[in-house]
Amino acid sequence: MAVERHWLDVPYADKDEAKKSGARWDGTAKRWYAPRPEIPELQRWTAAPDVPALLPGEDRTLGNGLFVDLVPSTCWFTNVRFCVDKKDWERLRRMITRRAGQRCEACGAEEDRDAKRWLEAHERWTFDDTTRVQTLKRLICLCTDCHTVTHFGLAQVRGIEAQAFAHLIKVTKMTEPQARQHVRAAFALWQRRSATTWELDLNILTDAGITLAPPPGAKDRAGVAEDTLRGAGGKPAVPHQCGSDSVIRRTLGRR
Repeated sequence: MAVERHWLDVPYADKDEAKKSGARWDGTAKRWYAPRPEIPELQRWTAAPDVPALLPGEDRTLGNGLFVDLVPSTCWFTNVRFCVDKKDWERLRRMITRRAGQRCEACGAEEDRDAKRWLEAHERWTFDDTTRVQTLKRLICLCTDCHTVTHFGLAQVRGIEAQAFAHLIKVTKMTEPQARQHVRAAFALWQRRSATTWELDLNILTDAGITLAPPPGAKDRAGVAEDTLRGAGGKPAVPHQCGSDSVIRRTLGRR
């Protein structure tokens, strides 16, 4: 007899607690469920309605393909995962991966646990220099490898920029000189945008009924990032200077 499924919205951080409380995992649906209704210990994770596959005002054509997409330092810790309630993040993540057909929207790869390749959400933003407003315009599903390329500065901090650079070339078919110029241009844009304190526009989330959680203040984000990465590996969080030859040489594994 098939087990009845009462779907749950379980944030990743809560999975062990939910499992201990009686939740079960559906590997096909990639979702936690209660095997019977009204288990008191699981009530806190009762599923909310699904997020619509197209968010109000979302531009699904913005930022197709793979490219280095650095977050200005004044915008660190304003990604969607930091800005929404944990349960609502689970609803968003599920919608993003489902509408992408459980594949990376940049390279087409599927999730592979053995290869430690996951499907992750990435944001596409527009930046209005006049109003100084950073507007969320699209959510896209990327695999771990493609997501690492987009956050190339973080890849440098983690010491995996050579792998990220190789993946950029593999997916985009750029030549090495073209890829080097692409990285330089991305860091130049990052440096310019990091000189501005941006106001967030997350209307495509709030108009879809997503509950927001306030991120750290703009002036505090660099310090929070520094402390977070130092705690994880003892390394500074500040990306290398934009477009420097030393960065590109190190990226290519040269000295």
